[in-house]
Amino acid sequence: MSLPTLRGPRWVDVRVHRTALLTAGAVIALAVAYTAWLRWAASAYPESADNCVVGKPCDSFLGFASARDLLHISLEQGTLGLLLVPLLIGAFVAGPLVARELESGVHKLSWTQSVSPARWLTAKLTTAAAFAVAGTLVLMAALRLGGTGMIDGRWNLHWADRGVYEATGPVLVAYSLLAVALGTLIGLAVRRTLLAMAATGAVTGLLLWNLGNIRWHLLPVDTATGPATEENSFPTRFPYGSFSMDQGVTNAAGVRFQEYECLPKPQTGAACPADTTITGWYMDYHPRSHFWYTQLIETGIVLALAAAAIYAAFRLLRRRTA
Repeated sequence: MSLPTLRGPRWVDVRVHRTALLTAGAVIALAVAYTAWLRWAASAYPESADNCVVGKPCDSFLGFASARDLLHISLEQGTLGLLLVPLLIGAFVAGPLVARELESGVHKLSWTQSVSPARWLTAKLTTAAAFAVAGTLVLMAALRLGGTGMIDGRWNLHWADRGVYEATGPVLVAYSLLAVALGTLIGLAVRRTLLAMAATGAVTGLLLWNLGNIRWHLLPVDTATGPATEENSFPTRFPYGSFSMDQGVTNAAGVRFQEYECLPKPQTGAACPADTTITGWYMDYHPRSHFWYTQLIETGIVLALAAAAIYAAFRLLRRRTA
């Protein structure tokens, strides 16, 4: 029995691409099962009390000091791997879902079966978006399952790190929707399967990279300062787990600079003030509370880009079918 939402062109899309969907579902299920197993093993096999060094045998878990170490490494790789999800979604939508039908002429059959071009495109967008959001949410839930108690500023899994940040908030879902929109637009424009897949992957990757580079400039930073004394020569009065944007020292005039810039052989191009007497320190940082503000702002930007791509796709379709 089919779901009410999977009728007409939506049901056709699912049937045609069922192999790819089943493969993706199997990979997601395997990732969830692997994470759950590692989470159980991390509790069942705590870290060995012995020091595991070369030439000294000790208790281990699959060659690691503990299952927790293996879980940590898997989480590090998994968070970075989740960044590839929007690229894969966009490439699939652009190539097999849209461009291949246009390239082979199969779309003409759909348009003659009481399915208008706009309805045909709407069905593809909504079906792809539903599966993309569902798959992304399941993978994010698996990360949460494995990362509980570990993504807290330790274990090289800081909340602001690339990969961890995207996978622990709504922004990754927004990027998946943007990938669907870009894949649809580029697939319509290019009409060549491989070229559309490559172009969508490149454009989605560039947007992920560039937005990731500017996200921490979307909110003003907090600043911690203090006098430079032997007991207090480094920033210490800022919330635990904060994300440092810039830190250094100041002179009596309040000029900021780095100590290494004023060594006897300063680096080329480094600016060292005339008065190099250090009187204080500073740190510009984002506290943990900025996480959700940044997530919501970036999510809004990404969804706006997705809406613009969808609008452009319908305009392009209407112009070509007018």
